Amino acid sequence: MHSPRPTVVLVHDGCSDATTWFGVTAELHRRGLTVLAVANPLRGLAHDAAYLADVLGGIGGPVVLVGHSYGGAVITEAGVGPDVLALVYVAAYLPEVGESHDVLAGRFAPSPLIPRLRRTEFTTGGTGRATELTVPAECFRPLVAADLDEEVAQVLASLQRPAAERVLTDTPTVAAWRTRPSWALVAGADQALSPAGQRFTAERAGATVLDLPDASHAVAVSRPTVVAELVHEAVRAVSARPRRPSAGRAAAAGRG
Repeated sequence: MHSPRPTVVLVHDGCSDATTWFGVTAELHRRGLTVLAVANPLRGLAHDAAYLADVLGGIGGPVVLVGHSYGGAVITEAGVGPDVLALVYVAAYLPEVGESHDVLAGRFAPSPLIPRLRRTEFTTGGTGRATELTVPAECFRPLVAADLDEEVAQVLASLQRPAAERVLTDTPTVAAWRTRPSWALVAGADQALSPAGQRFTAERAGATVLDLPDASHAVAVSRPTVVAELVHEAVRAVSARPRRPSAGRAAAAGRG
């Protein structure tokens, strides 16, 4: 028995919002796919992954998860759910258990963006304080979106949602790519996230890799057709495979 066609669930980066998936979503709709672009809370990996897991539970069917940059860490943590058939990483690391962004980034040439991030304190409740991150407007196009025209880059800079600083130091407790087929797009001109790190973690995970040498970190906006085609490739691959029922479903079927 083959799976019904999966829903594509898109998870955006930190310092971003779901509008970055506009072009990719439109392209996937043209291919007849059902798409949900999730509003990633950006409050920390455990919180964000738990939120995503709840969203997936409400879909009630098979899913292909797509994560951009920090969204890749979120799908790595949340992607072990029984309905997740595949993972697609877009300009992202594929972290191992216990590997934070900072740990991985420290193994490769330093990103010129990280030290330039604007840090702002906010209240977490009661007397608690924490720090959140945004990209300064003057840094956005050269370091995040160099392959976009200036007007579009300015709009994206204005649409940023701050990310809690802990997204750089939180670590996955599971690595969904160990049990799910994975695809990865490496943005070769990325100034925000090391292309060498993207490539290393994708190859380590045994992912199917698409390398775009001239793509910036904002590749989902600048190359939506290419990103959508990679996602569609993952959907086609897993839709062609028989799907094993989860343990819970198998038990329920046995009682019927």
